Amino acid sequence: MYSESMSRRAAEIILSDEEQSKITMWAKGRRFPARLVQRAQIILMAARGAFSKDIAAKLGTTRPTVQLWRDRFLALRLAGITKDAPRPGRLPRISAEKITEVVRATLHEKPSNATHWSTRSMAAAQGISKATVCRIWNQHNLKPHLVKTFKLSREKHFVEKLRDIVGLYMNPPDKALVLCVDEKSQIQALDRTQPGLPMKKGRCGTQTHDYKRNGTTTLFAALSMLDGKVIGDCMPRHRHQEFIRFLKKIDNETPAGLDLHLIVDNYGTHKHPRVKSWLSRHPRFHLHFIPTSSSWLNLVERWFREITQKRIRRGTFQSVPDLITAINDYLENHNQNPQVFVWSASADQILTTIAKCKEVLETLH
Repeated sequence: MYSESMSRRAAEIILSDEEQSKITMWAKGRRFPARLVQRAQIILMAARGAFSKDIAAKLGTTRPTVQLWRDRFLALRLAGITKDAPRPGRLPRISAEKITEVVRATLHEKPSNATHWSTRSMAAAQGISKATVCRIWNQHNLKPHLVKTFKLSREKHFVEKLRDIVGLYMNPPDKALVLCVDEKSQIQALDRTQPGLPMKKGRCGTQTHDYKRNGTTTLFAALSMLDGKVIGDCMPRHRHQEFIRFLKKIDNETPAGLDLHLIVDNYGTHKHPRVKSWLSRHPRFHLHFIPTSSSWLNLVERWFREITQKRIRRGTFQSVPDLITAINDYLENHNQNPQVFVWSASADQILTTIAKCKEVLETLH
C-alpha cells in the first residue's frame, strides 16, 4: 500500500514561539477568513508531525493542497500563508516590442496628413485596434490630442521681480496688506438670439451659437492675500482715470493704519504720470510690477477664472446694467465666504523649472 512514509518524506516544520502563537490564534479564530484558518490548521498539524495525507483527510482537502501550503510556509514563513500565491494570468496578446513601437511613434513621429496622432490613425499605422492604442496611451500617460501654450518672459529683471512678488506671497511684511490688483476688461453683455433649452435627463442644457452684443464693462478687482476677500468695481473704461478712482476705493475700504502692497502688471495705465503723482501723495501705497509675460504670478487672475466660469461665460445679459448686477452679486456672495488662495512654490523652485524649460527649448532648436 502506498504511504507518505514510503515516498519522499515532507520537510519537517519547526515553529518559533511567535509563529506558534499566531498560527494557533488563526487556527482557532472565528473572525479570520476561512482560507487562513485552514492554512493555519495545516501548518499546526504538520508541525506536530502529521503526514500530508492524514491532514488532507481530516480537513477535507487534497494532499497536493496540503503540500502546497507546507512548501509556501517553509519558503516564506508566516507571509507565505497570509497571502495567495501569485497567478500567472493570461498571456498578453500585444508584445512588448509593439508597445515600445507605439510609444516611440507617438513621441517622435507625426502622421503624414495631420499634426498629431489619433487613436484610429495610430491603430492603422501599427496594425492594432484603437482600443489597444487607448490602453497603451493611458498606461504611459500620453495625450497627443492635447497641447498647452506657454511663454517665457524676456524681462531683464525677471529674477529680481519674481523674488519680490513671491516674497510678498510667502513672507508678507508686518502691518501691511498684500493685494493682487488687475482689470478684466471688455466683459461683454451677451444675449442669445433665442431662449435656450433647459437640462433634462439624457440631455445637457443648450444655447444658440449666435448672440447679441449689448455693450461691455471693465471689472477692477483687488484680491486680498490675507482673507481672500475682493474689492471690486465695474467701470465703462480702463484708463488711468478709472485706475485712480479704483485706488481711492481701495484706500477707503482698507484699514488706514496698514501699508498696502499692490501686485500689478505692466499695463501703461498703472505707470501713468498722474497715477505716479497720486501714489506720491499716498505713501502707504506700494506698487510691485510682475515681469512681462508672467500674468500667472498675479493671483487675481485665478479669481478672474472663477467668476468667468461660474457667472459670466454662460450668463445671458440683456444690458450692461444686468451684467454689472450679476458681477456685483457674485462679489457679494464671494466675500461672505471668501476663498484664500495660497501660494506654495518658492522662487528657487520656479527658477529651476524655468531653467529646465529653457534647456529643452535650446536642445530642440
